[in-house]
Amino acid sequence: MSKVKTNVCRILDSKKIKYNMYSYEFKKGEHVDGVEVAQKIGKDVSIVYKTLVAISQSKNIYVYVIPVNEHLDLKKAAKVANEKSIEMINVNDINKFTGYIRGGCSPIGMKKLYKTFVNESAKELDNIIVSAGKIGYQVEISPKDLKDIINLEFRDIIK
Repeated sequence: MSKVKTNVCRILDSKKIKYNMYSYEFKKGEHVDGVEVAQKIGKDVSIVYKTLVAISQSKNIYVYVIPVNEHLDLKKAAKVANEKSIEMINVNDINKFTGYIRGGCSPIGMKKLYKTFVNESAKELDNIIVSAGKIGYQVEISPKDLKDIINLEFRDIIK
């Protein structure tokens, strides 16, 4: 696949943040889960993170970034957001809230700067890999740099 500049790359470039870009092959219409993405780019699942979007009872949107081989704990997720409960947004609403599509949702460059929680395991890593905002593309970035550009907290949010 040829190298492309996604919106995420443009944001990182504009802020002079160092990153590595990875791409992988996929068939149009094919859903590739995060574990498969890690395999396709030759990286350990412990450093490849997925971006999940949830909505609270009070209709606030929250973003959760967790390792691709883990599951979001909705009770922990609600607690860190100081909400009674949260649920995942409908897959058909991802674009409406984030500007991204399923499989290409990045915590960087969403339509709005939503409160974001990254699993605390990321703090121990030099770099994590997240979607570059387009299916087939990932960016590797330091968690510290990610914290500098989005409104995030490192918290325990996985089962």
